[in-house]
Amino acid sequence: MKKQETITVVDVAKKAGVSKSTVSLVLTNSNKVSEKSKRKVLKAIEETGYVYNRDAASLRSRRSNLVAIVINDLTNPYSTQLTVALEQQIRSIGMFAILVSSGESVEQQSELIQRLEEYKVSAYVICPAPGTSPDFLNGLVDKGRLVINIMREIQGAKVSTIIPDNVSGTYMSTNLLIKKGYKNIAFLGGNESISDYHQRLAGYNNAMHEHFQDDALTQVIQSNTTRDGGRKGMKELLNQSPNIEAVVCFSDVIAYGAIEYMKEQQIKPGVDIGIIGFDDLKDSQLMSPALTTIHIDENQIARAVCQELMDANSNARNKVLVGVDLIERSSC
Repeated sequence: MKKQETITVVDVAKKAGVSKSTVSLVLTNSNKVSEKSKRKVLKAIEETGYVYNRDAASLRSRRSNLVAIVINDLTNPYSTQLTVALEQQIRSIGMFAILVSSGESVEQQSELIQRLEEYKVSAYVICPAPGTSPDFLNGLVDKGRLVINIMREIQGAKVSTIIPDNVSGTYMSTNLLIKKGYKNIAFLGGNESISDYHQRLAGYNNAMHEHFQDDALTQVIQSNTTRDGGRKGMKELLNQSPNIEAVVCFSDVIAYGAIEYMKEQQIKPGVDIGIIGFDDLKDSQLMSPALTTIHIDENQIARAVCQELMDANSNARNKVLVGVDLIERSSC
């Protein structure tokens, strides 16, 4: 056998009994080659020890297959679920994903993207940190990068945006509580620096105003989007409104913290106070009580991202609203 550094596509083609172009199609994950030929080529690659030089291929094609996922907060369970779905879907279309986390810091986000530019990243999938400037994102587009925002919108950014239908989600959850007879319903969690907060709050307000004329019934408590934020927010809410009947939470994580605090105060979630989350984390059905929530299909978001990537149009400015579903359990 030849030394590894001298093995070429021609050697692989001879070993597999196929053409050089067939080997190239397999290497670039093309769907224009049969499964039988693909198996032959992959076996030949393994037996010869051939290594595909993707950097050289990128230089020849003037296009990289590297996609950077810039997530806002990996400590958030839904962000983790979404990241796994994104990586799997991106890999399925023959591209390679690299993951970084901004930790909700716009400065760190900027620094990370500056470093990623050294690696010839062709596309960015970003959940923008609070304070992200549209000019920053537009600057990436001007460099020929495909930029796709997920979960959050940045007004004025000339990029594609893929978000869940936040307004419909909290409208459905608030409407459910109202139909069950709850009247004093609060909105808990999130803050004004992120677009999804405003959208989810709008859905709550729409439902409340549709059923009740008295604006005094709408109560809003902002808090950090963490479990501890849910605990502190619930404490503040009960201090302000001890007769609160139900709570629409910004997220499942917020709801987890709120449920913990209620139990500490000898308040029975789902009995004394109804509560609904948003995200439908995998643990939500295991909570006690099982959490009613709004389901966001992370795989649907990931597929929408990949559709934008396959279009490979850096000037795209599509806005995709991913539908959500109400999952009713015993917490309300």
